[in-house]
Amino acid sequence: MATALAPSETDRTPSLADPDQTRTEPFVLSTSRHFSDWLATQRTSLAFTTYQAGKLFLIGLRPDGRLGVFERSFARCMGLAVSQDSRSLLLATRNQIVRFDTVLAPGETADGRDALYAPHACWITGDLDAHDIGFGVGGRPVFANTLFSCLAAVSDGHSFRPLWRPSFVSRLAPEDRCHLNGMALKDGVPTHVTVVAPSDVSDGWREGRAGAGQLISVETGEAVLSGLSMPHSPRWHDGRLWLLNSGRGELGYWDEVGGRFEAVAFCPGYARGLSFLGPYALVGLSLARENRTFQGLPLDAALASRGAQARCGLLVIDTRSGDTVEWLRIEGVVRELFDVAALPGVVHPGLIGLKGEEINRVLSIEPG
Repeated sequence: MATALAPSETDRTPSLADPDQTRTEPFVLSTSRHFSDWLATQRTSLAFTTYQAGKLFLIGLRPDGRLGVFERSFARCMGLAVSQDSRSLLLATRNQIVRFDTVLAPGETADGRDALYAPHACWITGDLDAHDIGFGVGGRPVFANTLFSCLAAVSDGHSFRPLWRPSFVSRLAPEDRCHLNGMALKDGVPTHVTVVAPSDVSDGWREGRAGAGQLISVETGEAVLSGLSMPHSPRWHDGRLWLLNSGRGELGYWDEVGGRFEAVAFCPGYARGLSFLGPYALVGLSLARENRTFQGLPLDAALASRGAQARCGLLVIDTRSGDTVEWLRIEGVVRELFDVAALPGVVHPGLIGLKGEEINRVLSIEPG
């Protein structure tokens, strides 16, 4: 049972304040012609984060079939995870990990929404530069603790509880030595991580951006893939471990037998953020950042050879063919995305933030 005050949506293109600039820039979103039809056919909605603009976006369909775009502000929001039943979300922000749960029962709606996520648990971590996040065993959050170059779990009495670190990292230190950014989970247990370079000095990963990236097994501590360029977002799907070779703009998977990265599709932008829905991969794209982190990567030449420029948005890629079947493009204030997730079974979601009056007026009672 829930009493829900859902935030309203408008037809106009919103303007979002850029935290890095004093002016307000437009937020322009466009989609492929059948993007809305694809959402309706799959009966899903999408969520994605941008730490550059400090926003969590939800993309769904309104009751009249039009695209619904919903946003909430969270400082430096990055990793995003969805429970298997789509009733809970995890979000990593600058200094917190927040769990949201829908206050609507299955089949219930409020103001046309079939899910209204409200914050119900929060762990204060401090600024750990948390990247990927997921539901661990028992539903407790686990995450890539990038600042300390390790995997970690939330702690009820501390900023985090260390779970694992690469063998080449000699000790826990707030130095972002290897840029451990990605984490693959299987049944709530971390199995693999991605690092930009196997460094044991502060910020040492930057020298290896072009081709020192690795996919590392948590069980053995060994690199199962090497020679990657800024890899991100390892995800298990249909028995394969997929990941993004971001510095080359590639979506692919780990060929366990051949011990190599098998590219399936080229992504016209800095690919980061990966989710799956049946045979479809959802990939986030970012523009090149105006600093050396994104400069001088193999992606530059790959784009030039295709007569293309980097874009910001989402791709829906059919993993059977490597074809992009639908897309969503973002222009204006939002230039970088971090994570993307599908919300299967949820068509028109909303979310209550931590600020404003809405959090005071959305109340729910646990059955029984």
